[in-house]
This record gives sequence, structure tokens and C-alpha cells, in this order.
Amino acid sequence: MADLLGSILSSMEKPPSLGDQESRRKAREQAAHLKKLQEQDKQQKVEFRKRMEKEVSDFIQDSGQVKKKFQPMNKIERSILHDVVEVAGLTSFSFGEDDDCRYVMIFKKEFAPSDEELDSYRHGEEWDPQKAEEKRKLKELAQKQEEEAAQQGPAVVSPASDYKDKYSHLIGKGAAKDAAHMLQANKTYGCVPVANKRDTRSIEEAMNEIRAKKRLRQSGEELPTTS
Repeated sequence: MADLLGSILSSMEKPPSLGDQESRRKAREQAAHLKKLQEQDKQQKVEFRKRMEKEVSDFIQDSGQVKKKFQPMNKIERSILHDVVEVAGLTSFSFGEDDDCRYVMIFKKEFAPSDEELDSYRHGEEWDPQKAEEKRKLKELAQKQEEEAAQQGPAVVSPASDYKDKYSHLIGKGAAKDAAHMLQANKTYGCVPVANKRDTRSIEEAMNEIRAKKRLRQSGEELPTTS
């Protein structure tokens, strides 16, 4: 029996020491503080949503407004506003580089922004419809000119002046014209006609004259000229 009682007593937890009680007290206080902060954050979100719903409702009822720009918000606030806008049937976009500086713009459905307008806001620029229209017309004109140039094909480049006129003071007009003529190949290449030969003597006559000149040089006599 004593052994059984001793076994039961040894299995029971010992009463917490003073240090353990203090740790548990601090843990309870931290849990309570965290719960309070969570409730405050939840309440702040509820109040923020109600405020955004009021502003969006006023925007819808104002016929003179087609878009509205809000002050910069954090990520959670922007998410809440986007949700409110979607429920209201409007369009919304976030703009800005840094997360702390990002803001939301809302638009009525019938006045949804164009790609050009959105691009201006993304670059931190104000939207000017008149300048955008001028830019669009210039872009269309440039595209039309490119299409016309492509249909015409490559441009033919003409020299600014005729080289014959440019160098006529050096080579003369006649020489320039002759130089511009196209040469024709001689069909009798390798065969020279008799009419084109300067020496019309036969080979035998030429050899005889050469021998006679040689004999005269040796004898010192003068050879009469042959026509």
C-alpha cells in the first residue's frame, strides 16, 4: 500500500515555484496585450472601410466627377479600398514607385482610362487629353508615311552631276564622250588583216633587203632607199 501511494505521489506535478509563477503571469499579460492590439487593428480596419465606402458613395453621386485620386496609403488600406471600389462597380488602379508613396485612383466605368492615360500616371505625369490627341495624330502620320515608303520600294539615288561635265575642263568634251563609249571586241582576234599591216612586203622580200643591208655594212657602201 505504501508503495502504491508513493508511486501516485511521485507521478503528480510539483507545485510551481515562485519563478514559474512569474513567467506564467508575464505570458498571460503578453497574450492579453496582443489580443487587445488585434482588436484595435480590426476596429481600425472596420472604421477605415466605412470611411472609404462613404467617400466612394459621394463620388458616385457627384455627376461632375469622373475620377478621384486618394492620398497615399499602405498596402492593407489600398487592398480595402480596391475591394470597396469593386463592390461599388467602379474601376481602380494603384500608382507610385515606392510602397509608402503609392496611391489609388478610381474611375467611373463609363470613363475608364485609356492605355495612354494609365501610362502617364505610371510615369508620374498629369494627363492632358489635348496633348495626347496631338501625340496620337503624329504617331498615325509617321506610321502612314512608313507604310507608303514600304510600298514604293527603295529609293533610286541619282548623282548630283555628270562626271563627263565635271571633268570636261581636263580631258575635253570629245575625249569624255569617247571615254564613255563601250568597247567592242574584235571578232578577228589573233588574225591581223593585210590591210591593217604597215609593212606590205613579203617575207622573202624583207629577208633579201636585210641581207643586202648586212653586205653593204660590211663593204661600207650605201644601200639605195626602197619605196
